[in-house]
This record gives sequence, C-alpha cells and structure tokens, in this order.
Amino acid sequence: MNVEMVPLPLLGPVEEHVVDRSTGTSWTARVEPFELATTVVTRSLWAQVTRGTVVPEEAALPQTDVSWRDAITFCNTLSMHEGLTPVYTIGQRELPAPTQWRAHSEPEQDDWIVHWNHHADGYRLPTDAEWQFACRAGTTGPRHGELDAIGWYAGNSEGHVHEVKLKQPNDWGLFDMLGGVWEWCWDLYNPQTYGSYRIIRGGGWSDPHWSCRAGVRRKTNPASSFDDLGFRIARGTATHPAVRPT
Repeated sequence: MNVEMVPLPLLGPVEEHVVDRSTGTSWTARVEPFELATTVVTRSLWAQVTRGTVVPEEAALPQTDVSWRDAITFCNTLSMHEGLTPVYTIGQRELPAPTQWRAHSEPEQDDWIVHWNHHADGYRLPTDAEWQFACRAGTTGPRHGELDAIGWYAGNSEGHVHEVKLKQPNDWGLFDMLGGVWEWCWDLYNPQTYGSYRIIRGGGWSDPHWSCRAGVRRKTNPASSFDDLGFRIARGTATHPAVRPT
C-alpha cells in the first residue's frame, strides 16, 4: 500500500516546547527520529486496509468519523498487511457498573488497555510533541503560513470537508497540518482530571481561525468520532518523553 512518509527530525533528536494553556503549564519533550505521513489517512487508504469500499469521487477525502480506538486498530492492521510488527497490544478490562452519581472531578474510567511496544517497527499515531514539531516545520509562530493558503477552516471550507493536498504543504512536505480535520495523537490529555481522554490537534474545516494554530491542544473521548476528526500515521523510534513542567 502506498503511504508516503517524511523522515523527521531532519538533523537528529530535538527538544520541543509544549504549552498547556488550560493549566498554564509547559514542558520540554525530546523528539527522536521518526517518520510521518504527508497526509491524514484518506478514505481510499482506509478502504484498502479495512477491506471496505469507497466511491471514486470520495477517495481523496480524509477518513473521518473514526475514534482513537479505530485509529489504533487501523495502525495495527496496516502494519500486519505490510509484514511489520504491530505497535499496539490491545486488551480490555471489566469496570464496575456505573452509579447514578459520579463526582465531576472523578475521571471517567476506560475499559480499554493499550500498550505501546517501542521496539515494534509498525505504524502508530504520532505523539503530541511529534505532531507539534512536524506542524511547525521549523517555524516559531502560530502557523507555518497564511491559513487560507495552507488549510480549510470555517472561513473558507463552505461548510464541508475537502480532499487532501489541495492546499500548500509546510516546508517539510506535510499537507493539511492545520485545518481540514482534527488529528488524533497518542497521548492522554490529563489523566488525573479527564481520565482516558486523548489529545487531538490541528483544527478542522468547521473551526474558526484561532483553533487552527500549531499550539492548540484539545481533547476528546477515545471512543468518540466526529465528521471533522481523522488521523495521520507515524512510524519509527519514539520513547515516552521526559516531561518537565514549568
């Protein structure tokens, strides 16, 4: 299957500064060499991997309405198709029956248990820091270019999703990093407060311009799916980065 990947970082490991504006904290994460797909997973690639069908006029559209769980499973399936070792081991656990009342501050529990084998050579989701590093492509501002030129958002999308690669890529050849569809990342957002919620990045076709910035971090339930949420695949070395809150 034809998945175009870009090797990053270009000159070896780098330190990426990440800011969580909701809590006012920031930290530095080490980004090791990895590869990232030039586009989000399209409906064409999704159909090939899942043995589904897609009409030709929709083949280049982003695959949306996929949960984090769907994305994890897809990565493993694609890896096996290509004779690679799956990155994720997926298990389930029994949870106590829900009560009628749960403290707002108590995170919702997840019945999925996913382990990441860092020695596996298969496909995976990018980490939060990897995604941000790739999106910036060496720039330091909120965007790597003028938003109308690089992405689809509420101001130019006319209320619907568009094909990949119609806008300008960043300097590293990555398309639609901002706007288009939100993208799932591997990382938990804040497990102490939000439990199993995972990070999404990039903004989508229905979002205002201020949501489509390199530093914007959002969260959602790993079992949820939306028509403006997709994912991009990565491959290669990654370790759980040391986090240094400041």
